[in-house]
Amino acid sequence: MAATALVFLLITSLFIPSYTQDIQSPDQEAFISIVISQQGLDFLKNLLITKAISSIIPLNLPRIEKTVKIPFLGNVHMRLSNITIYEIDVLSSFVKPGDTGVAIVASGATCNLSMSWYYQYSTWLLPVEIADRGNASVQVEGMQVGLTLGLENQNGTLKLSLMDCGCYVKDISIKLDGGASWLYQGMIDAFEGQIGAAVENAITKKLGEGILKLDSFLQALPKEVPVDDNASLNVTFVKDPSLSNSSIGFDISGLFTSRKKILVPANKYQSSQPSVFCKDSSKMLGISLDEAVFNSASALYYDAKFMQWIVDKIPDQYLLNTAGWRFIIPQLYRKYPNDDMNLNLSLSSPPIVKILENDIDATVYAELIIDVLEADLVIPVACISLDIYGSGSVKISGNTLGGSLKLKDFSMSLKWSHIGNLRLYLIQPVIWTLIQTVFLPYANVHLAQGFPLPIVHGFTLKNAEIICSRSKITVCSDVEFTESQGLNQIMFN
Repeated sequence: MAATALVFLLITSLFIPSYTQDIQSPDQEAFISIVISQQGLDFLKNLLITKAISSIIPLNLPRIEKTVKIPFLGNVHMRLSNITIYEIDVLSSFVKPGDTGVAIVASGATCNLSMSWYYQYSTWLLPVEIADRGNASVQVEGMQVGLTLGLENQNGTLKLSLMDCGCYVKDISIKLDGGASWLYQGMIDAFEGQIGAAVENAITKKLGEGILKLDSFLQALPKEVPVDDNASLNVTFVKDPSLSNSSIGFDISGLFTSRKKILVPANKYQSSQPSVFCKDSSKMLGISLDEAVFNSASALYYDAKFMQWIVDKIPDQYLLNTAGWRFIIPQLYRKYPNDDMNLNLSLSSPPIVKILENDIDATVYAELIIDVLEADLVIPVACISLDIYGSGSVKISGNTLGGSLKLKDFSMSLKWSHIGNLRLYLIQPVIWTLIQTVFLPYANVHLAQGFPLPIVHGFTLKNAEIICSRSKITVCSDVEFTESQGLNQIMFN
């Protein structure tokens, strides 16, 4: 079945969204690992076979002609034209990864053909030629198609190669219609071998063309996934795919990179080589993300100066006037009575994410500067250092991995003050309220937006489960297909 050639496209590109940007890929470690289980491979195979069949039929075969010279009588010329495969049915198929490649076999397949036939007989015994024509239907049964595909990492992209392929037709039956078809049925049956060979050659040719197309498609895939205007996720492949007898695994960089022309210091991360383990072995897909992925995101946004906020509106608005602090910091009110204020909050270093068994810890180091607004002046009066300890959670929404943060504890110290010493034990409840009502809601709005997991458009995670273990998060999920015109154009045109 010629359409089987397209099965491997999804197997290899399921995790590469169809964007057009590209980045260079220096020597990298893997921080995201992806495994497609046998259930996932079977799902993709069935989907791709169904859609590929509908895309390639009708399939036209070359004309077949044959002239037979009958001794002492004359010549018989027979021609089959307009030979078209208009229906293909695959009874069983399987995809099996192995040490040397991925085998895809469709067996017990049938296909139906239509064609026109023409018969011409001339002899020296008669002064005229005898000719007849009509239509015929052909049933091909017991067809088997198999191919073995190789897959390797080539400069950060996937290289697909056709290692072996073949097509075998077992039985053919031909039924003529029109003219004196009953008279020529026996002679037309002599074309069974040629029709079978034409079907085998056409399908084998389609296999080769399909693999070349898929390889070109894979080579052109981008190496980054845009997250927003500032960041992208590096999806460069860093190793050859790993093949077992029941799964295919991929390792990609997975770190966040800047999309803007800004100088971001290179941060070094040590990969723990995240393996993929799903408690439910029936899940189609497993994606493991090392904690370095999340720390690379926090480092990028920090280095790009996106973690600074001027707070001028809060639920307890009275705290943005010195009068609201008169019993907490009396000297502030005495020096600046009834002046408006704002709070300048900035992170002093990138947040640190630590993934533990069934938990996620986040540590944020920040500085809170209290500003007094007097006339057109912004007067910094004090700076408080904050060490905020939070507990995080992640969730899946479609193909996006988002999260949220809640406060566990915090500590504080006075970094400097222009209004004398501050009694921090009085300030602590106010800071707790500010963190709970201002900082965390703001952070959670952005965390909820999350970032896209590297999955091709047209496919959506279904019944996803999240497992937190030491230094990594694993997403185990089934996959469902939603019609995507763009995907169909790439894969089946």
